[in-house]
Amino acid sequence: QVQLVESGGGLVQAGGSLRLSCAASGRTFSSYAMGWFRQAPGKERTFVGAISKSGSSTYYVDSVKGRFTISRDNAKNTVYLQMNSLKPEDTAVYYCAVRRTVVPSTRRDDYDSWGQGTQVTVSS
Repeated sequence: QVQLVESGGGLVQAGGSLRLSCAASGRTFSSYAMGWFRQAPGKERTFVGAISKSGSSTYYVDSVKGRFTISRDNAKNTVYLQMNSLKPEDTAVYYCAVRRTVVPSTRRDDYDSWGQGTQVTVSS
């Protein structure tokens, strides 16, 4: 089973940037699609973005398009979420997830393993 560990969260002012990392265990990381989700207090966990196994295709929720970028380094078994122009409404716990197939998905239930999450807080 792939294990995931997120890092890079923190407190940032509106307009600032953060880069989240998600390190995965296992030799098969490069075979799987990866996703990022977030969960604000009192709300459901929702899709942020996803990336195909090769990194050639990425997908984003409309609210982060043009501000967030997902990338991956398969040699390092790591996927990244670069977040720019952060807004207070981006405040949430951010989770990475692995889907044991090559095709990414926007659906939470399509993912097989999850990290523990990292807190991102954007102050106004």
